[in-house]
Amino acid sequence: MKKFLKIGGIILFIGLVVGVIAYFGKKNSQENQVYEVTEPFVGNIEVKAVATGEVKPVETIEIKPNISGVIKSINVSEGQFVEKGQLIAEIRVVPNVANLNSALQSIRAAEIQVNLQQKEFNRAQTLYNQGVIPKADYDNALAAYQNAQQTLRQAEASYKVAQTGVAPGLESYATTRITATTSGVILDIPVEIGNMVQEINNFSTGTTIATMADINKMIFAGKVDEAEVGKLKEGMKINVSIGAIPDKVFTAILDFISPQGVASNGVVQFEIKAPIQLDSKYFVRAGYSANAEVVTSSASNVLLIKTAHVRYDENQKPYVDVLKSGSGSDATYEKKYITLGITDGVNVQVKSGLQKTDKIKIWNTDLEKPNGPGPH
Repeated sequence: MKKFLKIGGIILFIGLVVGVIAYFGKKNSQENQVYEVTEPFVGNIEVKAVATGEVKPVETIEIKPNISGVIKSINVSEGQFVEKGQLIAEIRVVPNVANLNSALQSIRAAEIQVNLQQKEFNRAQTLYNQGVIPKADYDNALAAYQNAQQTLRQAEASYKVAQTGVAPGLESYATTRITATTSGVILDIPVEIGNMVQEINNFSTGTTIATMADINKMIFAGKVDEAEVGKLKEGMKINVSIGAIPDKVFTAILDFISPQGVASNGVVQFEIKAPIQLDSKYFVRAGYSANAEVVTSSASNVLLIKTAHVRYDENQKPYVDVLKSGSGSDATYEKKYITLGITDGVNVQVKSGLQKTDKIKIWNTDLEKPNGPGPH
């Protein structure tokens, strides 16, 4: 008897467990069949390509010397506006001993010739005054004496140039005076007084004494990924946002797209450039970091839905489930294939297959609920 009671209790327990599982299974099944719905909406959509880069002058000029030496003085400061021809720095020439010695020997040789020709001239002048020699001989002696004097002056000038780098009487044209080649703002002065500088020639790029530019002409220079560069065309309008000026968006016109990409961290990027339309209310400094947005395609007053509501079949054809009848757990849905247009990542354009009054099943209802899975 006890054995039968024990068996009966086990059977009863198993039945209760099966009943509980069936109850909750049915309940969960019913709850999972309840979906929220949404409707398409009419609006505008833009697809943008984003580039990161910096703001810099259209042209940057490096001021370099035509003679080697030591910086004697610096007459401007960074950030200062200078006019074309204004003095930037002066260089003190460090004499070359060999050249200096050669110039000194030339002076001594010229002095000897001057003394010799002076004696010849004095003798010719005496003889001419006595009527011994013709005037032609006197004129030749005078010319030889004057030529010797000129040779001495040239030798002295050459010595002065070898010593100081400046020829007497030509101080205003001296290469030791470094002047601005154009008007603009001094961006950088990488040298200091006392620094050695190298002249620019066929064998050396020379030492940069100052960098300057016209900061009223700025461009955005940035890079875009290879996936976006094919959508860009010269002449496109660009909106430039500068990190240091958060409340202002500048307009630029794309005028350069690099024909060659550069690989960086496994991604190929292409350089772009666009002159910026500056606003006199804002002072834009060279080197500001900036981001640019380029509208590659857009559509106005078109039918839109959220990209999250679109599903794809095994052939990657897009579709949505549209409410056919009923509501709640009694709702029935039908599959509607749709033709998509452009997307900005959040919304997508629906070209055909859907009406504005259609109600679309929201598949990710559970993820949107604040209190966990299931309808609330």
